[in-house]
Amino acid sequence: MKLLRPACREPALDDAVSACVNFEEAGLSLAVVRPLRERRMPATEEELADFELDVLSEFVLARHAAGLVDSSIRSDATHLEQIREWFGRPLWEMEPRDGDRYFGAVLRDASRSTRASRAQALVTYFAFLELRYKVELHELTGRVVECPIDEMNRPRMSVDARVRIPPTTAEIEELFTGWREELASCRKFAPSARNYAVARLLADVGLRINEARMLDFADVRWELGRFGKLDVRHGKGSRRKGPKQRLVPLINGADAVLAWYIEDVLGQFNSDFSLPGAPLFPSERRCADGPGSRLSDNVVRRALVVAVDNHLPSWAGRLTPHVLRHFCASQLYELGVDILAIQELLGHSWIATTMRYIHARNTRVEDAVARGQQRAAQRWEGLIR
Repeated sequence: MKLLRPACREPALDDAVSACVNFEEAGLSLAVVRPLRERRMPATEEELADFELDVLSEFVLARHAAGLVDSSIRSDATHLEQIREWFGRPLWEMEPRDGDRYFGAVLRDASRSTRASRAQALVTYFAFLELRYKVELHELTGRVVECPIDEMNRPRMSVDARVRIPPTTAEIEELFTGWREELASCRKFAPSARNYAVARLLADVGLRINEARMLDFADVRWELGRFGKLDVRHGKGSRRKGPKQRLVPLINGADAVLAWYIEDVLGQFNSDFSLPGAPLFPSERRCADGPGSRLSDNVVRRALVVAVDNHLPSWAGRLTPHVLRHFCASQLYELGVDILAIQELLGHSWIATTMRYIHARNTRVEDAVARGQQRAAQRWEGLIR
């Protein structure tokens, strides 16, 4: 095999080197490699507009295929739409200096969470462009895709977590006792009992509200563990990596509540629970066929607001579904449950995240001070004697 090199070579590093390889023995040859920078005829504005719409549609479809929930995909699409409206041109034309102007001037007064979310949506979109359309975009426009967010202008992704101090165990029992007694006289028993059961799961086993509403009837695995377990398939993944699956044991009496719900409440919904994908917490909307529609998170939020107003008014406007998750972690820690077990139950990737859930009633500092004072008193007692 004989390798023929060109007589001269362009000094620019970004130009492709054209080479011809002759296989003398086999009598075969390869055509000259076309440089990547060589582009075809420029596309019209109408072609680019159609192409931009197709790319965005495929981006949404790809995020669906990755398993992201609709709310996350909708949030990313909204962020991209707002950036596109400001930029006025296809996003693939953005450069780092455009990112400087947008995040440094336009979003300068926005909250840190908004800046971080919008920057992450842009980074994800450009990663998609580079993976799937880098060559095609170069052929159409002559541009090489370059993410406008780099290490120099990337907004700080750390967002100060708000301290959510949960209610006491007695207050939570007061809430659910009143809510349970109200079920006997409510106008719509089945939807009210369903909302009550969802709220109990949030407080008893620390589910997120979206994890609870996305449960299927088949996700209840009574044969696993001492109390049965929930196959949570739509757990929140860290760093936007998509759903993180885990098994959640039905502790703290959650097994009894769920058994009551399945036996006495679930059958009152017009759903065929033998079908794949039948929701554990269905909507009351009637379905002619199929497994039925799924409960909305807003329904549970509104039901919790009403229950708190009626049965725990001191927490009105402060007790949210996520605060119930914090209550679960704090209660387990106070009972002496190992923090690694709490981390596994809540589905956290980092134990530092779990620590933010249980510090509200943590008396480690006070206990250490008390022990130090006791040791000092003992030393003085020995000196006095």
